[in-house]
Amino acid sequence: MRRSRAFRTTLTGTLALAAALSVTTGCKEVRVRIDDGKGAGHAAPAPSASLPTAPTAPAAPSSTRAPATRPPATHPKPVLAPGARSERVRELQARLRQLKHFDRNPTGYYGSVTAAAVTAFQREQGLPRTGSVDEATLSALRVRTQRPTRDELYPPTTRPVAAPDKRCLTGRVICISKTSDTLAWMVDGKVVSAMDVRFGSQYTPTREGTFGITFKSRHHVSTIYDTPMPYAMFFSGGQAIHYSSDFAARGYAGASHGCVNVRDKKKIAALFQQVRPGTKVVIYK
Repeated sequence: MRRSRAFRTTLTGTLALAAALSVTTGCKEVRVRIDDGKGAGHAAPAPSASLPTAPTAPAAPSSTRAPATRPPATHPKPVLAPGARSERVRELQARLRQLKHFDRNPTGYYGSVTAAAVTAFQREQGLPRTGSVDEATLSALRVRTQRPTRDELYPPTTRPVAAPDKRCLTGRVICISKTSDTLAWMVDGKVVSAMDVRFGSQYTPTREGTFGITFKSRHHVSTIYDTPMPYAMFFSGGQAIHYSSDFAARGYAGASHGCVNVRDKKKIAALFQQVRPGTKVVIYK
């Protein structure tokens, strides 16, 4: 059937008008091109960026379960631990000293030095390194040591007495070691008594060598420094062995002016009674 000219004209005008129209979707304007009949399609699709996206489906819950936490490692209950103070601690220290893990004299107090010594022993034996003593550690220690003697438990000085110099092995000798900071009163090679000592500073050093006691003075006062020197036993010029209240109070924080200071008043008082002029004095490193 043939369409009339008027109908074709109306259709063409309608298409032309539609080609100029635009539509709005969302918040952006999208122009729609209507094919004029010569192309294959009737409309160009809107840019995908302007189109609303489909909602994202929620992720499925993970089926993986959190790993179970391991219970904390447990150690045997200690029988001795840092902070303890007792005769058992003193024995522990003496036994550790036999094995050269503890380089001080027993004090009966379980401090950081004792804990480090216990840890070293535990490492050596392949035991848990806790620094505290449990039954396994105590058993291993007893197997490898001997029961401490009274002298090992209550040594005469706070520092181990050094091996005596060979000049100290005969006769009556005041044997003084700068290495161990100790004085040993020896008779025929045996230690009769021992005590802690300190020496002069680097500017007023205590002389080393073999000397003899020149004279004694029970209530001596220094004519140079105007300080008391009780139980003074002079061995080299103005240098003497004597009691020092400063040493007793401050320990090794101070120094003498060349003398050998002793801090145990009872011990040096007893030594003063036994020493005679001419008694040999050996000072060595």
